[in-house]
Amino acid sequence: MDFNKVGELVISLLTQFGFKLLGGIVLWIVSQKLINLVENLIRRSFKGQATSLLQSKIDATMINYLTAFIGITLRIILVVALLGFFGIPTTTFAALLAAAGIAIGAAWGGMLSNFAAGVFLIIFRPFQVGDFIAAAGVTGRVQEIGLFATTLSTPDHVVAIVGNNKLLGENIHNYSINAYRRVDLTAQLTSGMNLRLAIALLQERLTQVPHVLLDPAPVVDILEFNTTGAVLAVRPCCHNDYYWQVHFATNQVIYEIFTPPPESQDYVIETEEV
Repeated sequence: MDFNKVGELVISLLTQFGFKLLGGIVLWIVSQKLINLVENLIRRSFKGQATSLLQSKIDATMINYLTAFIGITLRIILVVALLGFFGIPTTTFAALLAAAGIAIGAAWGGMLSNFAAGVFLIIFRPFQVGDFIAAAGVTGRVQEIGLFATTLSTPDHVVAIVGNNKLLGENIHNYSINAYRRVDLTAQLTSGMNLRLAIALLQERLTQVPHVLLDPAPVVDILEFNTTGAVLAVRPCCHNDYYWQVHFATNQVIYEIFTPPPESQDYVIETEEV
């Protein structure tokens, strides 16, 4: 055996493999940079549209979802190209990928169901990025609709990540679609209070509460009767962003009207004459 020739052959093979490995690494790094560039260009091109028509149809929800889908597709193509670069038959890889897909699908059925649910959320659009919703036991503003989960920011500044399948499978309350939201409160009257005067006082004071809408006007009317007296329904309307401010301010108004200080008679509601 000619060890010199064997050594030369080994060195030649290692050199070829080394150059090919180096070329593969360079191809991977450059391709990753190009894929990131494509994703950034897609985001900028959609977000930079000036026409209101496109802005109404292509929002942040669709942009994020489309960008993620394109990025994953390009990376799969990159892996196939690298395998071909190293001389591995891509048909074999395709068969392995199909077999792996079946195995992964059986093991990760929940992940695939979340992915499918995310697609339906994009198509049917029950909500979009920026909407304030309540679903799957979580209430908050939608920050992102991802491939598998949706990110919500709750009013107490907690980030909640909910699976898309969980969201799609339960009732969704979207508070951002309508122009305003109604605040539902009640006021208990004692027996003998002047009912008409109480309603008039409440309606007058509610129009002075910040962020309460005048159209539609606040509603104050009899909801029911109990052993104590009449129960009034107090229902001002406001934009969803000011719901809790109006809720607390309305409670304050009810308290001030029906619980006056002992030394003040400004808000005393006289009893009706029998």
